[in-house]
Amino acid sequence: MIVLPNALGLIHNYDTRMNPPDLLLAIDVGTGSVRAALVNATGRTEAFAAREHEQIVPRFGWSEQRPADWWHGAVESIRRVLAEVQDAPGRLAGVAACGQMHGTVLIDADGNLTLNEVSLWNDKRTRSLVDRFTQAYGAEAFLSLTANPPTVAWPAFKLQWIREHQAEAYARASTVFMPKDYINFRLTGERAIDLSEASCTYLLDVGASCWSPELAGVFGLEMGKLPPLRRPADVLGQVSKPAAAETGLREGTPVMVGAGDYPLTLLGSGVIEPGMGSDVTGTSTLITVMANEPVLDPVITNVQGVTGSWAAFTILDAGGDAMRWARRAFHENQYPYTQIVELAASAPAGAEALLFLPYLNGERLGNNVNARGQFVGLTGRHGLAHLHRAVMEGVAFASARNVQIMKRRGATLDRLVAAGGGAKTRLWLEIKASIYQCPILTTVDAECGVLGCAILAAVGAGLQPDVPSAVSHFVKYAEEIPPNEVWMERYAPMQGLFDDLCIAGAPFWQRFDRLSPETQAN
Repeated sequence: MIVLPNALGLIHNYDTRMNPPDLLLAIDVGTGSVRAALVNATGRTEAFAAREHEQIVPRFGWSEQRPADWWHGAVESIRRVLAEVQDAPGRLAGVAACGQMHGTVLIDADGNLTLNEVSLWNDKRTRSLVDRFTQAYGAEAFLSLTANPPTVAWPAFKLQWIREHQAEAYARASTVFMPKDYINFRLTGERAIDLSEASCTYLLDVGASCWSPELAGVFGLEMGKLPPLRRPADVLGQVSKPAAAETGLREGTPVMVGAGDYPLTLLGSGVIEPGMGSDVTGTSTLITVMANEPVLDPVITNVQGVTGSWAAFTILDAGGDAMRWARRAFHENQYPYTQIVELAASAPAGAEALLFLPYLNGERLGNNVNARGQFVGLTGRHGLAHLHRAVMEGVAFASARNVQIMKRRGATLDRLVAAGGGAKTRLWLEIKASIYQCPILTTVDAECGVLGCAILAAVGAGLQPDVPSAVSHFVKYAEEIPPNEVWMERYAPMQGLFDDLCIAGAPFWQRFDRLSPETQAN
């Protein structure tokens, strides 16, 4: 029998001989908050709490946060959920964390931070380093080694920037962490990173599944600072006595290695096998296709999935943001989105041969980062309903264009799972299913990242035999939306026209750049 103080300091008796542990703790270190959830053995969330934290912007293009704030948020959120469920500490079978990726945390040999503020995934300060690297080596020089093109997000460039601009902090550091790894360290005292997160550092030899001495040499980094590599569902360690005192958790509770929020969102939506895909539409649209091997292309990013498969993905910056722009531009934000969707639904599929290229913020990767948005095919017959429908269809055409690149590289797409805010708009899902030419599933549980953590915790704690079995047990789908065959026939030739317009417009982007107010002001 275990006699434990709960999060409020009350004493509960929990007999683990008569009542085996049946709860799982998920921790998610997001950009806006740290969330914690208690999930039961059937996958249902019993308690949920979140604590917001500040995003620091010391200058244009920079984005930082304090790891100490993440830990304080984790402690508060954990204590709140433990207080909501009777005997929660004694009933916990295991803990697993996920978090925002690419945030580069440095600690010294004693476990102290060498930088109190760290650069996040959306920090752009390494742009000159990426440009310098690309000029020296080319965008594809290390593609087969890293499975990724160079970009400002990767920790390799962040570490190089720290070495050049914060040399004392870099020299004093003994280990590099990502955000969830720092929380794991505070819980257990153990240092490690999972292969999934490591695959997006631009320092991993993806073929050999080990850190690359060649890449470390290119960036002038010390191999000894890179943490040991583990699998996400492995047991990293146990909750330490100091961590138990801070959080209210039971000392000795198993803690898993965990993974980044993106691969665990895929896991929590059941997207783990080749042929499956994911559409996460929030401000941007992130399209993922699972494959046995990385899909190598300069416009595609790859992250190793929890089960060893590879998630090839592209990001369209203006996904939901395109609808937000249309709401502001056409209605001065006075129309609710439900009314805008009703308007779009009143127009026919294809918006009477009207196309919208949704590149309001350019493109993320490739040669057309300065691409622009445009309507093509406008006639006097078109009205607001056509414009709104064309915006929704344009996002889908742009995403399908990226899917086609992955298919040409050998990936297949049999069905797709939708998540994010866009998953709540059925019309948009029907449009996407018809343009992607594959069915789209929606999940019962919207908190897919939390569910992904619970799946890892269940496997690591022995409640489930393996990850695929846990996915079958935990992940439930609400409905399947098939392609509309009539719409498919209408969309197919429009997709070809959309693709050709994207290519044909490229020569004009620099001319538009020269006409921009920023350029003329100079």
